[in-house]
Amino acid sequence: MPLHVPPAPAPALRSVLTALASPTAVREARTPSLLRAQGPVTPELPLPVHVLDGTATRLTGWRFLIRCGERSVAAAETMLTADGWAFSHFFEGPYIPSTERALRQAEVMQQPYQPRLLSIPALYMLALWLHGDCAADAATGRLAATDLLVPLAPAPPGIAAHRPHRAAELLPLLTHRLTPAPLLSSPA
Repeated sequence: MPLHVPPAPAPALRSVLTALASPTAVREARTPSLLRAQGPVTPELPLPVHVLDGTATRLTGWRFLIRCGERSVAAAETMLTADGWAFSHFFEGPYIPSTERALRQAEVMQQPYQPRLLSIPALYMLALWLHGDCAADAATGRLAATDLLVPLAPAPPGIAAHRPHRAAELLPLLTHRLTPAPLLSSPA
């Protein structure tokens, strides 16, 4: 079943296109694969990036995979500012091929999903969030118990990358890891 990729806000896409057209922005990005790209580069697969705060999520940006030919060579991220959507940065690394792999896995699932990214900064974790409501506004929405989370590689120890989990099953494990251990009292 195909994924229902939400359209990115037009200003977010324009900010990425402007950055890609800027030799200075590309040169200063410290992304060797983007610098070495031969041929045109295009932003594709816009995914809203949400951050998990406790049990709530909030939109923090949009991520675009930057393609050159048949492969992604980098990613670009935008952020919401007081003036609207703005380019944030280019980057490369293991989350790019991991995102592509997770998206390919999701495309063959029986149920349609709206793909999003879920960041859990305290665990240094990123997951593909497969939201069950394909018509939902990608900027809003709660993490439903039946939504799927696919941890991207590298995943934290004890959490298998690329294994889909129902949110209701994975969130308690993550919440437990995020809860600070109680302080031990010292003997009197």
